[in-house]
Amino acid sequence: MPTARELSIRMEDRPGVLGKICTVLAAHGVNILAFYAFPMPDKKNLVRLVVDNPTAAKKALDSEGLPCTEAEVAQARLANRPGALAQAATKLGEANININYSYCGIEGSKGTPVLIFGVEDVGKAAKILEQAAAATA
Repeated sequence: MPTARELSIRMEDRPGVLGKICTVLAAHGVNILAFYAFPMPDKKNLVRLVVDNPTAAKKALDSEGLPCTEAEVAQARLANRPGALAQAATKLGEANININYSYCGIEGSKGTPVLIFGVEDVGKAAKILEQAAAATA
């Protein structure tokens, strides 16, 4: 669970577009586990998704003319207590790993909270986050 494939979609910033994306995924049996949307200066939104079946999701989106890109991201299941995220972020910083972005989701059918980290060195970050999670458990 230390890494995942993330799908990114640049979508029009208008009513109904996010609903269309989510409906397409649902129609193909794809469950969204983590979600992030950010407005861009060009009147578009950047949507990042971690889903339970990235291959099916990409195929479904492509078939509807909703192109997406893929990237690997690091994941962490941190304890729900004060300082857990601080410890993980500090460890990444000490390893000279910059957190470009981050968001939350859940781990599949278990419903366990998961933090998603967009970083340059995903493999190294994943190891550090696993150690931080074990230390905060």
